[in-house]
Amino acid sequence: MSRPVPSRRGFLLATAAAGAALGLGAGPAAARPRPFGRYGSPAARLTPGTLYVDPHGRGDFTAVQEAVTAATGTGRTLVLAPGTYRETVAVDASRTGHTWIGASEDPRDVVVVYDNAAGTPKPDGSGTYGTSGSATTTVAADGFTARWITFANDWLRGDNPDYTGTQAVALKAQGDRSAFLHCRFLGHQDTLYADTRDLSLFARQYYAHCYVEGDVDFVFGRATAVYEHCHFRTLVRDDLAAPPYGFVFAPSTAGANPLGYLVTDSRISSAAPDGWYKLARPWVPSSDTTARPMLTVRDTRLGTGIDAVAPYANMRDAYPWQEQRFREYRNTGPGAVITVPENRPQLTRAEAAAHTRRAYLGEWRPYA
Repeated sequence: MSRPVPSRRGFLLATAAAGAALGLGAGPAAARPRPFGRYGSPAARLTPGTLYVDPHGRGDFTAVQEAVTAATGTGRTLVLAPGTYRETVAVDASRTGHTWIGASEDPRDVVVVYDNAAGTPKPDGSGTYGTSGSATTTVAADGFTARWITFANDWLRGDNPDYTGTQAVALKAQGDRSAFLHCRFLGHQDTLYADTRDLSLFARQYYAHCYVEGDVDFVFGRATAVYEHCHFRTLVRDDLAAPPYGFVFAPSTAGANPLGYLVTDSRISSAAPDGWYKLARPWVPSSDTTARPMLTVRDTRLGTGIDAVAPYANMRDAYPWQEQRFREYRNTGPGAVITVPENRPQLTRAEAAAHTRRAYLGEWRPYA
């Protein structure tokens, strides 16, 4: 679905903050590249199967979902011209090996955004969307790659004080061999849902040089996911006057899966007061009570926003974080200071050798 773009202060501020955090400046660049940059134009296609999307009507389609629907089969490429695409988008499992490219090679320029939340009523009156249904973009297909795209959900609690379902997903990724390179993920609660299509699938995902912001459980799900050279940013919450504001990670790794989330060579910064965020809490969903959430954070700078004394918390008391698979290794920064050793389980050097991107992703090497 699509509709005109409203003026939304929260989303615009988030976009500016994300751009500044990436070192790209807070506002639009003074001089923009040509709409399709070095990726050609509708008149000079990358390949015969390339589709061009431009909200100003200079491509094959003006909406991303229209192009996705037209791009049947495998190995198709969509080039997205600079613009804001206010719509929900779904890439079903049959569209394997698809690639989306932000034409200007600046993720600020191409924004796919909508504002559904878990508690948003469906137009047909059949209930609310729920967490999964709130996603602006859902990718169920294997082999999906995105470069230089912003995925956002600009639903705001302040605009909907009566909602109890405040989860609002920007991207839900479910496929194996999913890669997101130089992308941004903007939202508040449940921003980035790195998941799988079903409990038996151990989907591998790779996020490199990405920016992710939010407040509650804003990186969550059961995928085997590697986050490398990424920047995670915790936000201020106007609706709370005491910590914790929220949690960065909430993995729900299947008990049978030996590998969950790996965060490496990254950083976590905060717009919130010092120590008002937890690094993680385990999510053991009612649909899989045998889950054993797994998170390894290594060689990463943890800023002042992370509670260094007690960086982990329980989501449900029946599944204490101490019984899950949470580990750290060689982290730096004020949020990584070990003051209570039992609250910060560390890998040994020998154990750390098994927690690398190659170990997690196997023969698939999107970083090569």
